[in-house]
Formats: sequence, C-alpha cells, structure tokens
Amino acid sequence: MLNTICIMGLGYIGLPTATVLASRKKRVVGVDVSQHVVDTINRGDIHIVEPELDILVHAAVGSGHLHAVTSPEPADVFLIAVPTPLTHAHRPDLSYIESAAKAIAPVLRKGNLVVLESTSPVGTTEKMAGWLADTRPDLSFPQQAGEESDIRIAYCPERVLPGRIVHEIVANDRVIGGMTQRCSQAAIAFYRLFVQGECIATDVRTAEMCKLAENSFRDTNIAFANELSMICDQQGINVWELIKLANRHPRVDILSPGCGVGGHCIAVDPWFIVDSTPEDAKLIRLAREVNDAKPDWVIRKVEQAVDELTGCGLNARDIRIACLGITFKADIDDLRESPALQITQILAERHAGQLRVVEPNLQTLPDSLRNMQVTLMTLNEAILDAHILVLLVDHTDFRNTRPDLKGRQRLIDTRGIWKNTK
Repeated sequence: MLNTICIMGLGYIGLPTATVLASRKKRVVGVDVSQHVVDTINRGDIHIVEPELDILVHAAVGSGHLHAVTSPEPADVFLIAVPTPLTHAHRPDLSYIESAAKAIAPVLRKGNLVVLESTSPVGTTEKMAGWLADTRPDLSFPQQAGEESDIRIAYCPERVLPGRIVHEIVANDRVIGGMTQRCSQAAIAFYRLFVQGECIATDVRTAEMCKLAENSFRDTNIAFANELSMICDQQGINVWELIKLANRHPRVDILSPGCGVGGHCIAVDPWFIVDSTPEDAKLIRLAREVNDAKPDWVIRKVEQAVDELTGCGLNARDIRIACLGITFKADIDDLRESPALQITQILAERHAGQLRVVEPNLQTLPDSLRNMQVTLMTLNEAILDAHILVLLVDHTDFRNTRPDLKGRQRLIDTRGIWKNTK
C-alpha cells in the first residue's frame, strides 16, 4: 500500500508534489534542511511564489495530510527532489542527493520505493543505490538482487514550467526509469496516484538522459537566437523583425533571444552531458558558451550607452541605470542562475549608487544587491528617473507599458517588447 510518502526537499518541485499527494488523502511527510521552511509550511504558508500553491499548502496542512520536518520518517515511498547544482568548474555537485540518500537509509523498510526526481547526470540513480546499500547492508537493492530486491529504486525527472507547476505536475506525461522492471512498475503505480498524463517506462539511464536531452535541445535553440541577435546588432538589423519574417517559413521556428539563459534546468543540465562526454558534446558545449556569454554582451551595450551620454555632456557618475527584471524568466520570483541578476550585480559594482531595479515579483532585493547601494523602485519611477533603461525580463507588467522616453534616455531591450518605443 502507498499510504505514506516522504518527500526530501520542499522547494519548487518537492512542495507542489507534496501538496498534490496530500490532496489525494495520502499522508505526506515533507523534509527540508531549513527550519525556516519547515516552520513556514507547518503554519500553512509558503516560502516560494507559485500560483495556487498557497491554497493547496494551507488545505493540506489544515487537513493533517501534510506536515514538514527536518529529518525523514518511515514511509512507503521516498521521493528525492533536492538540488543538483554545478561547481565553479561546471561539474555536477551530487552532495545533496548523497546526503538525502544517507538520511533516508536508516528508516528504509523492505518493500519501500525510492524515486529520484532531481535532474542528474547519467548514472546518478545507480550511485544513489550504492550509497543506500552501503548504509543498509541488511537490505537488498536492485544492483545486488535484481527483480527480487527488498528496495525498489527508480528515476523520474520532473518536467514543469515555473508559474504552471501545480497544473503540470498532474497533467504532464512522466518518463519513469526503474533499475529493474519491477522497480519501474512500482514507480508507475506511485505516479498514477496523481498524474493524469501518461507514465512511460524505460531503463534508468535513458530516463536520466531524457531530461538532459530535452533541456540541451532547448538551450541549443536559444543559443541560435541569442547569437543571431548579436549578429543582427552588428549588421544594423532589427532581430525581432527578422525572426518574425523568418518564422513565416513553414519549417522555421526561431525562438526569441534574451539576456542569457537561467533557471535550475536549462542553464545547468547541458553541462552534465558535457562533463560525462567532453570529447563528443561539442555542439552542446558551444551552445552553453554562447548563452553564458550573452550577459557580457548586454553589459557592453550598457557601457556603450554610458559613453554616448557622457559624450552628450553628462557626468558619468551622475548617469542612473535601471535594470528591469532580475528573475530568470517572466512573472516568477525565482532567481536561480538568473542572467538578469548577474548583469545587475556587475553593473551595480561598476556604477555604485547609480543603479535602480524594478522587479514586480519581489518585495525586497536579494542580499547581493541590498549590500551594493541598489534602489528598488516601481516601473513608472524608473522611467522618470533613469537615463538608461535595461529591459532584461519580459514581465507582464512591462509588456503592458509603453514608455515615453525623453531625448537623452537610452533603452536596451533584450526581449524586444519595447522595440517600437521611440
């Protein structure tokens, strides 16, 4: 019976999953290393911004089906949804997965299912199984006993869009890779508790690579758009007009360029492939390098605008710059791997006291900016105050505005939503 589920990690994936399961009247134990996160959830509140999530958490805690703790408890299913960040050398950091595995090991019982959802390099699920086996030699695992193992282990990557996570956790198809066929079937039975999409079984390594391939495909296509935007800028061509025209071809679909690529998936996952097969992942590496270089290009455009204004008689130290949007994509509060935040931080260092930020999805600035004399203001205030407007994220608030810029004001629009602004 799958009556109790223990979810390791209560972030953007773990918490929505926990609440959806709780809404199915399952007993859910949410585990997080942060006491603040645990206390917030147990009050029926949330520590992240995601549509509908606050209502679900409040209901799940109120009904008694969800409670949060800092240490795992016995359960029928253990789902690991912890971060897999990169090191400074673009190597995958699996320490969070290892810590989670070693934390659940003491409470494992024969018949349990362990599912890894964290985006991971190929082979990580097998490593996790090894860590569990080392900690619990009294139990058998798939790599030891095959189909007859005491513990079932599988990998199932999440595929959700921030801002639609609650909906997509239920609606989207799931690729499920078990270490054995029985492992796959056990995991499918678990996901069918709440997933309306199709649950498709494969082997564990293919499931791991599937998530990496999906995000590397998207990263490569974004890199084409970003590179095209830089080429068009050199040629004096409006890239937005060009893309609109090129996409009239029935087999062409060029994406929209931006200030880079951020988030916990697309900006990270391709490096897992590059790290595993550095000699063969040539295009994937190049796409990552193109997208990682785009923030530097945006910063150069800002510095060119500063030079233009000083040439018009303004003192460089008096020029005010407003960065519009610092999250990694539109209409969310998520700052993970955000190129907009990276650009803003560098500009704040170079132009101390001259930087303003408009971010409608945050009440306060992150510590990295609060400590750098950066002012948080509204969009209207920034339009009236700044000499240089740098539109980095296409938030709905920005899309619904058409600024009337003055003669000396400069606009750098990395998303093309104000391309017709005079």
